[in-house]
Amino acid sequence: MTGAASTTMPGPSAPAVSMLGIVKRFGAVEALGGVDFDLLPGEIHGLLGENGAGKSTLMNILNGLLQPDAGTIRIGGDSVEIRGPHDAVGQGIGMVHQHFMLVPTLTVAENMLLADELGPVVGRRVLAQTAARISDLSDHYGLDIDPEARVWQLSVGEQQRVEILRALYHRARVLILDEPTATLTPQEADQLLPRLRSLAEHGASVCLITHHLDEVISHTDRISVLRHGKHVATVAPSETTTRELARLMVGRDVSLQTLLVEEAWGQPGLAVRRHRGAAGSDAPVLRVERVSARGDKGTIALREATFSVGRGEIVGVSGVEGNGQSELEEVLVGLRHPTDGRVWLDDLELTRLSAPQRLAAGLGSVPSDRYRRGLIKQLSVADNLVYDRVGREPYGSALTLNRKALRATAAELIDRYSIRASSPDQPVAKLSGGNAQRVVLARTIDHGLRCLIAAQPTRGLDVGAMEFVWETLEEARAAGMGVLLISTDLDEVLTLSDRVHVMYQGSLGAELEGEELSRDRVGLAMGGIGDHRDLGQPDARAGQTSVLPERESAG
Repeated sequence: MTGAASTTMPGPSAPAVSMLGIVKRFGAVEALGGVDFDLLPGEIHGLLGENGAGKSTLMNILNGLLQPDAGTIRIGGDSVEIRGPHDAVGQGIGMVHQHFMLVPTLTVAENMLLADELGPVVGRRVLAQTAARISDLSDHYGLDIDPEARVWQLSVGEQQRVEILRALYHRARVLILDEPTATLTPQEADQLLPRLRSLAEHGASVCLITHHLDEVISHTDRISVLRHGKHVATVAPSETTTRELARLMVGRDVSLQTLLVEEAWGQPGLAVRRHRGAAGSDAPVLRVERVSARGDKGTIALREATFSVGRGEIVGVSGVEGNGQSELEEVLVGLRHPTDGRVWLDDLELTRLSAPQRLAAGLGSVPSDRYRRGLIKQLSVADNLVYDRVGREPYGSALTLNRKALRATAAELIDRYSIRASSPDQPVAKLSGGNAQRVVLARTIDHGLRCLIAAQPTRGLDVGAMEFVWETLEEARAAGMGVLLISTDLDEVLTLSDRVHVMYQGSLGAELEGEELSRDRVGLAMGGIGDHRDLGQPDARAGQTSVLPERESAG
């Protein structure tokens, strides 16, 4: 059901927000070239564009994090200057950022109070009142969060919920959401997105930034597309398709399997992939035997995980963020010690080897947090492509550095992986998310791996960047590499994987493949409905039928 079919289109009322002729430059780069954008009262407005198209820059200007070089902002018809986030909050604007803006050492309740002027000491009574209000909001919007938990102890998905709740806590009337469903199951997204509609029905204006084209088709009133810092179109959901939106974003037709998945959501039992790895489990390149590990809270977060990855196949691990995926990733790459179990790469036991030793043995990784563990932001693109080669021939020794050889390799990787940078010396922090991920992929895969751990490889990426990442993983599989795909994106797992396991509360479910790989079955298991170790037997709570609503084709 499209947004246009389920709700009345906004009338000709004055915009709640108007952004007129917005220009923003970063040095010689023009991020926004005179963009017009508006939000109507009671409207959900989708905002699309590739990484680097200017979506976040435009919304960061509205939220006061950036100042425009030219242009006008009007709130309710009045011209305003938003000099910072406090001004934005005062204007009733709240933004949930793709990269979270939380203080990790503080509790959820304490983070809620950061924008309030309460003095240097906050009493227990204020914290208790804040916690109670958070609990009320959590219950009302279906976003379960412990107000007394410290942010660093929360999963990525839980931190996302905190960001959404913080905007609601400060009574935002203009709500900007940057990828709000990126870490949610389909069922959770189906609960959250209608809640946005209830906000809009009470007069709020919602801007939904997302890379999931089906979400804007199904849940918005209008859709605007930016490309290279320019506004290229504003369309009604009923008058477009996912394919047309992808073309508007990228400027060309996109050959991406996810479009086929999105357009087939209404088909229960859809089996996306029927490919089987060249060797499969008969000759596994990676074996994980009864591995358990503690999480950051000190409790067991990974419970007796057992699975294998064959040469020339992609094995998917799906699940809601915070169910043990990060602990599994860290154990496999050597960043967290298991409490029990063993890990093998062919005949070599990796269990006690360090991360560099595992890479040297042929096990590489694309980390789930590319900016924390995949890149060094202060270094250039070239240095990020080759820093793990320093000290090895022909790049030098323990005492020497062959800068010429390093730069030659970097230049070759930049060309081969089509990394868009102003120069090899550009700081990697200034790349778009898609190009930053290309740097991680280029450096990792160029080692000639036997097995690749790809964790959340397309998180936060646009359709064009996602297309490249998926093609790269397909090429790795075709070359005989084993790939373990750990992802909260159900479309990604269903589209790429030969076999799939679902993680729930630290346990790895039974192996699913072929016709068992349906969106309903895996999605329900991600939410803990049904026996995730034997999904052939539906859970009684599900009534032996899917609880997922059917979605009409966007095409």
